Amino acid sequence: MKVLVTGHEGYIGCVLVPLFQSAGHEVVGLDNGLFRGCDFDPPVLDCETLTLDIRDVEPKHLQGFDAVVHLAGISNDPLGDLNPRGTYDINHEASVQVARAAKAAGVPRFIHSSSCSLYGAAGDAPIDETGAFNPVTPYGESKVFVERDVTPMADDSFSPTFLRNSTAYGVSPRLRGDLVVNNLTGYALTTGEVLLKSDGTPWRPLVHIRDISRAFLAVMEADRSLVHGKAYNVGATKENYQMIDVARIVADVVPDSHIKIEEGAGPDKRCYRVDCDLITRELGFECEWTVRQGVEELYEAYKAHGLTLDEFTSSRYVRIRHVKSLIDGGQIDTNLRFKERGVA
Repeated sequence: MKVLVTGHEGYIGCVLVPLFQSAGHEVVGLDNGLFRGCDFDPPVLDCETLTLDIRDVEPKHLQGFDAVVHLAGISNDPLGDLNPRGTYDINHEASVQVARAAKAAGVPRFIHSSSCSLYGAAGDAPIDETGAFNPVTPYGESKVFVERDVTPMADDSFSPTFLRNSTAYGVSPRLRGDLVVNNLTGYALTTGEVLLKSDGTPWRPLVHIRDISRAFLAVMEADRSLVHGKAYNVGATKENYQMIDVARIVADVVPDSHIKIEEGAGPDKRCYRVDCDLITRELGFECEWTVRQGVEELYEAYKAHGLTLDEFTSSRYVRIRHVKSLIDGGQIDTNLRFKERGVA
């Protein structure tokens, strides 16, 4: 299949693109280059690239593709809180625009990177794809709006599918240090402290980015009738954790580290457990990674890299710091648009 992957230069995209290519698919990437230079290891992306903001995507850009895999967007809650209006513009309105452009261009499959964040404050009972939405951040709410607006587009010629990813972790050439498993492991190695910024009670489903990438591949290669208009929680039901339990795993893996709860930390209102059995029942998809394996992978990669605290907490790995540095440097405006297009 010929596949367009938006946000292909990001944290997940750098892992997903080679996976798709190894499965025999032709990949073209579309990215605005916002996080170029935020490298843990230089990404090896041997594919044609359209340097384009998703807010500017038109049907002409999507002609001739068999599928669009839509990863691009504001990637986390802190960035969403920095500019809530921009989050809705990009994650909601631009994502719907990409779907409309794909349909107008005759692209038959549209696979959207949604999030379990749309469940928000759901408590500690596992919630499946039929559960109520209760987002507590602009990021989570934007994901609800995309599903609401794109689902009615489904017809005989256009088939959308929504992958509600659990919270991601794992090593990537475009590493993010602001994701909980990556963050706790990085602090443990560089400071000896497994630093919890909540009281450790919130529940969160966790999934490795390679398993996220495999789920996208499984959906794209599945019979259309199985996935048409569907939403799937992506992860493993057994991989729901309270944050204190993740911290214990990190402390066990990283030598000479101990758990520390940040002063004044309280419960995080984002608390949800998810049931991920549907994607296994319908597509035979199962995750290959556990959090412990992910922490072991991260620890070894960080150690081999010679990671320091200053580097780990810098704008290279913390997305909100990178964006703020680009705004302060006059390279982008507060709507996250480049002031000059020279982002090659």
